[in-house]
Amino acid sequence: MERGGLVYVCDDTAQIRRLIRVNLELEGYEVREAGDGEELVAALHDLETLPGVITVDAQMTPRDGWWTIAHIRADPRLAHIPVIMVTASVQQHDRAQAQGSGLDAFLAKPFDPDHLLDLVSGFMAEGRAHTPAP
Repeated sequence: MERGGLVYVCDDTAQIRRLIRVNLELEGYEVREAGDGEELVAALHDLETLPGVITVDAQMTPRDGWWTIAHIRADPRLAHIPVIMVTASVQQHDRAQAQGSGLDAFLAKPFDPDHLLDLVSGFMAEGRAHTPAP
């Protein structure tokens, strides 16, 4: 399967952003980064070409992943973009919050890079209609 397209990675840890970036770039994706939700939302408003997929962490300051997802889903220009949460927050209440947030996939850290690539590839091909395997 040919891969490519823009993915935006939002995480407050530079090493995690770099890990995700390297894995995606090796598969032909263009990657841009943001250090928190506020930075991501501002950057998305300035883009002419929107990303095909966004990854976000749950726990970031000053704006966390939940704030970020709410803003993405509330904006008609952005609402169609699949969002994957890549996070160490894997408690049951985090998963329950994810189900009601408009999140498209939940990936626990540490994560298998191949699983992330499969998710990104599926969402790039099918948009939010993609149903990821558990």
